Amino acid sequence: MSDDPDKAALRALARERRRAFLIALDPLAHRLAFKAIPSPLARRLTGANTVALYMGLDDEAPAQRLAPQLAAMGKTLALPRVIDRLGSMDFLAWTPEDQLHPGLYGTHHPEPSGPPVTPDIIFAPMLGFDRAMNRLGQGGGYYDRAFARYPDALRVGIAWSVQEHDALPADPWDLPLDIILTEIELIEGPDA
Repeated sequence: MSDDPDKAALRALARERRRAFLIALDPLAHRLAFKAIPSPLARRLTGANTVALYMGLDDEAPAQRLAPQLAAMGKTLALPRVIDRLGSMDFLAWTPEDQLHPGLYGTHHPEPSGPPVTPDIIFAPMLGFDRAMNRLGQGGGYYDRAFARYPDALRVGIAWSVQEHDALPADPWDLPLDIILTEIELIEGPDA
């Protein structure tokens, strides 16, 4: 997946906006963000067994903060493992007590202790989103490929509210999100 100049410029702008937002954000508001699962999303979780989160890097919205509540709901948790630089990624079972091992691009994943798991819900980081449920990722196509590999999994994007754009370009391989969670609202797509 080649990165077109429009998306590259949007990524740079999105990183800058996110960084400025987080510098200005009250530290207490930051610590409290993404600690609770909104009830409409909790209802969607009832039939799910395996929920794939991610460990937030740099200024990404911290999906890992949802882990205690999901574990209390009896969900099997998973984290992505980047396999190679070609966009291959799988998901490994994880508990918050597990030691994480360094992976590609500064990621961390659990030690593989069994086969990869199949997620029912995939929480994905993003640099930007729009109300048409388009997601702007880092450009490597890892989550696009994961969404295509697990077409029945609910696709939930997590971002800071400042990452919203009026409209984002979408390529044919870009699958729309079902739900977007920010620190201030839950946005549900038309088919959610």
